Amino acid sequence: MIPRTLFDSDLEGFRDSVKKFLEQEAVPYHDQWEKDGQVSRDIWRKAGELGFLCPTVPEAYGGVGVDFRYSAVVMEEISRLGLSGIGWGLHSDIVAPYILNHGSEEQKQKYLPKLVSGEMIGAIAMTEPGAGSDLQGVKTTAVKQGDHYLLNGSKTFITNGQMADLVIVVAKTDPKEGAKGTSLLLVECASEGFEKGQNLNKVGMKAQDTSELFFQDVKVPAENLLGGAEGQGFMQLMQELPSERLQVALAAVAASEAAWQWTLDYVKERKAFGKPVVAFQNTRFKLAEMKAEITSARVFCDRCLELHLEKKLDIPTAAMLKQLTTDLQCRVMDECVQLHGGYGYMWEYPIARAWADSRVQRIYAGTNEIMKEIVARSF
Repeated sequence: MIPRTLFDSDLEGFRDSVKKFLEQEAVPYHDQWEKDGQVSRDIWRKAGELGFLCPTVPEAYGGVGVDFRYSAVVMEEISRLGLSGIGWGLHSDIVAPYILNHGSEEQKQKYLPKLVSGEMIGAIAMTEPGAGSDLQGVKTTAVKQGDHYLLNGSKTFITNGQMADLVIVVAKTDPKEGAKGTSLLLVECASEGFEKGQNLNKVGMKAQDTSELFFQDVKVPAENLLGGAEGQGFMQLMQELPSERLQVALAAVAASEAAWQWTLDYVKERKAFGKPVVAFQNTRFKLAEMKAEITSARVFCDRCLELHLEKKLDIPTAAMLKQLTTDLQCRVMDECVQLHGGYGYMWEYPIARAWADSRVQRIYAGTNEIMKEIVARSF
């Protein structure tokens, strides 16, 4: 085994705390959450009390001010346990950093403590019915009228969409411009004219609330413009997307490692033709192939995590990482289902859920086809 050198004893102690918390407070309830289509607000508040939400937020805004490795630990343990309903990563490490890195002091003071505590749940609304990975194709508009913006449009596939209290909305403040006309607005979900559509019925990630959002003449205070000046949205998105893609990769590798271990345990116990399935050469070779690929992906992912800590993770490298790890995740899940046989297709087995959950990883945070295009443009 190649040792992971990024995590010292303090971080491993933190990992143990996160794992125990999830095993007690999430694992026994995840089946019900899948039926409900969302997790309970109670676990958000409990996580906030223990410092598991937004750990990188400075103490001045209610956080504990640790580095991104602590966030990585939380993401990895959620993935290892197959708890795909818990949308903390997006809340803690996408929404909060947008406010921390680009927001005004007033915005930070107003929203970050509530995100840290779990009092508010955050989401970001990029995708539209007619614009997925193409962020320049956004049609939602925000027109300045005196001391507020009038927001109109719709979004879809929004993670944490049903439970969100605060949404960062990508909108055109100057529809005549492309990227230069894009801005980000902090929109409170209690605003008049803001409507949440149905909780979408997905193939996987059944406990994760994923929603349509509608804006009809929503008045957003002018001071809720992120960055303080119009037209900065696309630049802000580009700066934060490498971090988002690293998060997807961290989840992909952790989920692959867990699936591999579940499968090894299963084939040691399961018998066919009078002997354990692991005794067959095909089984051992498949497991060996997967182990080699997962190990390689882990090393690449950890190196990118190091670069991110040094603020050196660039857009093409993050795109390569996201594409490689999520493609691998889907291959690993498929092979592991195959080695489970018919039981691998049964919903009560973790591998079946992980297989269904994994497929979207190649789509969100920018499709893997877009990732290849980003890499190709960097040549």
